[in-house]
Amino acid sequence: MSALLSDTEAEGRTAAIFAEMRHEFGTVPNFFRAQAAVSEDWLALNWQRWQVIMGSAGSLDGKTKELIALAVSLAKNCEYCAVSHEGAARRAGANDEDIGELRQIVELFCSFTNIAESLRVPLDNVSRS
Repeated sequence: MSALLSDTEAEGRTAAIFAEMRHEFGTVPNFFRAQAAVSEDWLALNWQRWQVIMGSAGSLDGKTKELIALAVSLAKNCEYCAVSHEGAARRAGANDEDIGELRQIVELFCSFTNIAESLRVPLDNVSRS
């Protein structure tokens, strides 16, 4: 199990990032605490990436972004990520029906990609116009 940097161990830039996370999430996720225990620079880089991709307004709303994150988490079999992103998706407005449908889609396309890969299906000739 990874070491987690505690609030009392956090200093300087790490303490400032933890404060930003508490403001954003109400807590400092263990995902980021584990990175902080390894490298302050790694924590800072990934917090910046989260802010730009997930925390900023874009063409996708927060619910859609979190549903995508949940789908990837399920496909990658990351329990920590799936639990975290299901909660975030629900806070962003996803309901049981949304989550259930997403799980069906993930299962379907994990299965379909396994079939396509095992059969080495050639690409279709599709025009992209």
